[in-house]
Amino acid sequence: MEVKLWNDKREREMYENFAELYAIIKATEKLEKAYIRDLISPSEYETECQKLIVHFKTLSATLRDMVPSIERFAETYKMDCSAAVYRLVTSGVPATVEHRAAAVASTSSSASVVAECVQNFITSMDSLKLNMVAVDQVYPLLSDLSASLNKLSILPPDFEGKMKMKEWLLRLSKMGASDELTEQQARQLHFDLESSYNSFMAALPNAGN
Repeated sequence: MEVKLWNDKREREMYENFAELYAIIKATEKLEKAYIRDLISPSEYETECQKLIVHFKTLSATLRDMVPSIERFAETYKMDCSAAVYRLVTSGVPATVEHRAAAVASTSSSASVVAECVQNFITSMDSLKLNMVAVDQVYPLLSDLSASLNKLSILPPDFEGKMKMKEWLLRLSKMGASDELTEQQARQLHFDLESSYNSFMAALPNAGN
């Protein structure tokens, strides 16, 4: 005796969509595992994964009312497809795209902080050459430099530049705003800045390349 899963065309379409959703999730899980095990090239993986994500987004939009939670759908049908659920629901992009985005964000972020540090070093050294030696002129520059150095994660806590700037800021904080550095103090500060700048450049990855 034939058993019908549906009573009308609408129910039949619903079950067909469920079957398609099931297939997409299973295929994505298989693809994720193949990529992790290096059984497929990154370019092949990205192309196939992108197709599955597009199909999934289209289908899940259609099934939004009937399948409000993909996680629950996977649990209901005992799918055990956590990698697929992450890729399709949480991430929404292939792993290759995700990794590239993270690398670019990390690189651009570090690059911008490095540029900020270099600018602050040069500004501080140039201001001393222009005889801007009053505490209210020097302190903000060294404070900006110290803050930018602390933002750069590749520098250790005991990095020379960080320690020197901390010492100078402490010394300046004990002086009045209109007080000025003596010629000897200005010369020492310039020397410390130059020394710290050279150490900073040497600490950067691929410095000098």
